[in-house]
Amino acid sequence: MKPTNSFFLLICLMALGCQSKKAANSEPAPERQYYELKTYTMATDQQVSMTDQYLREAYLPAMKRLGVANIGVFKPRPSEADSSQKIVVLLPLTSMDQLLTITDQLAEDSIYQAAGANYLNAPHDNPPYERIASVLLRAFTEMPMMQTPKLSGASADRVYELRSYESATEKYYWSKVDMFNAGGEVSLFEKLEFNAVFYGEVISGDKMPNLMYMTTFTDQQSRDTHWKAFGESPEWQALKVMPRYANTVSHSDIYFLYPTEYSDY
Repeated sequence: MKPTNSFFLLICLMALGCQSKKAANSEPAPERQYYELKTYTMATDQQVSMTDQYLREAYLPAMKRLGVANIGVFKPRPSEADSSQKIVVLLPLTSMDQLLTITDQLAEDSIYQAAGANYLNAPHDNPPYERIASVLLRAFTEMPMMQTPKLSGASADRVYELRSYESATEKYYWSKVDMFNAGGEVSLFEKLEFNAVFYGEVISGDKMPNLMYMTTFTDQQSRDTHWKAFGESPEWQALKVMPRYANTVSHSDIYFLYPTEYSDY
């Protein structure tokens, strides 16, 4: 007895139903954020004061009117190796297009223009900073969205650790990125409660190829304890000797920061 057309139709409908159910149960991957990491370098206390005032009273309020939240503003902890005065701003973005439109939107914001007048209209012989450096990043697949840290204690004691890992070539760089994602380094940081703010692929900057990420701690002792646990963990001991991840970092920089009183976190 030959199968009827109705029988074939029934089989097709059952197959389509299974595929539809599978598609409904699989959630789409979240969109990966972009970040701008902007560093102001100042030579005098007056410049620091002027830039602080601008960021606190003009820039952050204006960005929030544009719908940009969770903006971090930090200053370096004093260091014998680097005595320069800096302010670091971490700006989360939903797309590169958003970054491209910000300047025009701020130019049309009369409240921003008035609140930031001293900074925006500073004369050439009395600028509010020496230079601005900007790095653009794209979030890692394993942590596509910024997370604001859950910390207790005084904000002045907190340690925000910003790390930059450079690689000798693009191939080694992508191996290091893979080490964080597929290799499980991001998961290990989460397991050990490093309170990461972001992990990012640098897509434009003065040190490439490289990646950057920020972890946070209640104080310096907490930071040291967490890193000791990381170094001694079985996961890291196994991960660091894998041949595929050998020689992936040619140079690293570590910056210890603390949040300003007007930072969002």
